[in-house]
Amino acid sequence: MEKQSKDKTIAIFERNQIRRHWDEDKELWYFSIVDVIAALTEQPDHKRAQSYWTTLKNRLKQEGSEVVTKCDQLKMRASDGKYYLTDAADTEAMLRLIQSIPSPNAEPFKLWLARVGYERLEETADPELAINRALKTYLQKGYSREWVNQRLKSIEIRKVLTDEWEKRGAKEGLEFAILTDEISKAWAGLTTKQYKSLKGLKKENLRDNMTNLELVLNMLAETATTEISQKREPKNLDENRTVAREGGTVAGNARKEIEVKTGKNVITSKNAKALRGKEQKKLKSK
Repeated sequence: MEKQSKDKTIAIFERNQIRRHWDEDKELWYFSIVDVIAALTEQPDHKRAQSYWTTLKNRLKQEGSEVVTKCDQLKMRASDGKYYLTDAADTEAMLRLIQSIPSPNAEPFKLWLARVGYERLEETADPELAINRALKTYLQKGYSREWVNQRLKSIEIRKVLTDEWEKRGAKEGLEFAILTDEISKAWAGLTTKQYKSLKGLKKENLRDNMTNLELVLNMLAETATTEISQKREPKNLDENRTVAREGGTVAGNARKEIEVKTGKNVITSKNAKALRGKEQKKLKSK
């Protein structure tokens, strides 16, 4: 669908420029709706694409669709070099809009959505399928089997931790994020956002961009937090935060000792691209 552009505010779809904006707080990409419509309908005239969007927007409202309410207006640069308020949507809302556009170019998106929906239903009935698909996907991306095994184990450990948090009254979303940050600061010395920034990440999953050692220590931090929580039985967010810091500190102490023994920093700026590149070099040298 999309190629990278030197200008990070522009995405390229089938030789068409799609303006976009990265929201640092929400960690979401927002795309110009008119640009996407112009690309899918092969309509180079901006005014006609805008007219198409106005008609589509009115029809969706009449149908009772809530997707229009999920669109935002963001200032984006126009062809004249000036910035104007432009209707924009995040990836989820954009995919919903695409379903309402009768275009052959939209068909790949629709097929993909149908496939994803079918797979989700399968995985609900048989969770092992999700694990097998994850294993296959990671290997196809070029990760080493050793790393993939660690990553799948980290998913299991994270699930046990979040189940424990729910049991102790923590709410999914903001409170989970707060507790995750407490663990991260205690073992890595960085919040999740700072950690992702170090690795040059935006929307990407932080754990997918960790080295084996980073993954192992993160798992230790989360496992220790779970064990302490089960023993301490925290009653509120503040008590959960204290437990999270203590669990993270266990791995933090291990990190510091490893760094003293090896003389190297455990926390690294290496991301998935660097990790996969290293694995590919190993394969070529064999």
